[in-house]
Amino acid sequence: MPTVLIIDDNAAVGMALDVLFSLHDIGALRAASPEEGLDVLAREPVDLVIQDMNFSADTTSGEEGVALFKEIRKRHPDLPVILLTAWTHLDAAVDLVKAGAADYLPKPWNDDRLLATVTNLIELCQANRALTQRLQRERRARNELERQYDLRGLVWADPATERVLSLACQVSRADVPVLITGPNGTGKERIAEIIQANSSVREGPFVVLNCGALPAELIEAELFGADAGAYTGASKAREGKFEAADGGTLFLDEIGNLPLAGQMKLLRVLETGRFERLGSNRERQVKVRVISATNADLQAMIRAGTFREDLYYRLNLIELKLPALAARPGDILPLARGFLAPGKSLQPSAEAALQAHAWPGNVRELKNVMARANLLAQGEVIKPADLGLPVAPTGGAQEAEPDRDAIVQALARAGGVIAQAAGELGLSRQALYRRMERLGIARAG
Repeated sequence: MPTVLIIDDNAAVGMALDVLFSLHDIGALRAASPEEGLDVLAREPVDLVIQDMNFSADTTSGEEGVALFKEIRKRHPDLPVILLTAWTHLDAAVDLVKAGAADYLPKPWNDDRLLATVTNLIELCQANRALTQRLQRERRARNELERQYDLRGLVWADPATERVLSLACQVSRADVPVLITGPNGTGKERIAEIIQANSSVREGPFVVLNCGALPAELIEAELFGADAGAYTGASKAREGKFEAADGGTLFLDEIGNLPLAGQMKLLRVLETGRFERLGSNRERQVKVRVISATNADLQAMIRAGTFREDLYYRLNLIELKLPALAARPGDILPLARGFLAPGKSLQPSAEAALQAHAWPGNVRELKNVMARANLLAQGEVIKPADLGLPVAPTGGAQEAEPDRDAIVQALARAGGVIAQAAGELGLSRQALYRRMERLGIARAG
């Protein structure tokens, strides 16, 4: 149950508010003086404070209320405060709202307005608190990952990425095959590098072969090597990727492009560690950890007869599914800032444009967009036009407006800063204010 602290020296006011809140499943604590109110705040968890502006019969200046508010802000800067004020204290209350008070209400108050304001502020406070706790947990988990593992300079902030990264680090020290799946451009090779960097063969070579970049007739020679004369143009013996990766890791990108003949030979190497070069009868022995990656649906390829099921299960002892960039939006801005040229920064509206884009090309597309913006930006601040992203069409059907939950969450992430929340939601400040008013969302300062 959310809890409100009522600080008012008028017992009748405290009782009336206590009864009102109890009827709407809101708990209430009461204090008759500023000193008692601050003492309660030091002992009890509170979601919101409602305070009077005057605590002395000798003065009507509201000075006591001003002093109390400033002390609450000093000790509890994120706690929303509603001011109850007589008309003589109105100027002081307006000044305090400018200084961060959530709202002010006149005495006598309107129950419906007070309840709506309190409910909205409590939701915002709780959402902000939950977000802060989640960010703290994520920061602790991130710090622990960075402390324990070599993450190869990876930039991330989204929980979806952290889940993949955490699992990659967990399996890195086990000498088992890993299959990394996900769309092109999501960073599968970087995850493979992290596995290698934290493995028992971290001092060994890390060899990469893109199975989709070579003609089918050359892939086997690339994998296993070839003796002189093994094929037209093979004038001398050459070492294959397995030999080059001996004692380390072989990363097979686009494994779905490996032809069936190569799949059969790869399966044998994975099972025995032995192979022959093309054109040779001499068997060679290697110890190589294989990490493979694909953007293809290997299960569908198995059904179509173009990928061996036994190889799939041999490669897929551990599968890491790397989401598309659009499915991990928390990574967009950290990555974009990481791609900025020295001295460059992003205009808030440019950040909003980056977050609104669908990113069909994933991280690779984002990197290219930022490279273009670094070159074309006039001055140190990158604007939306510098990004070269498609502009959303105007006119026609009106775009769906953010709902109440989306606005409350955006406000929580922005710490109540309207301009920042509006940028995230793709609205102007005025449009967000109007939307908040229609939905009954109170301003938090």
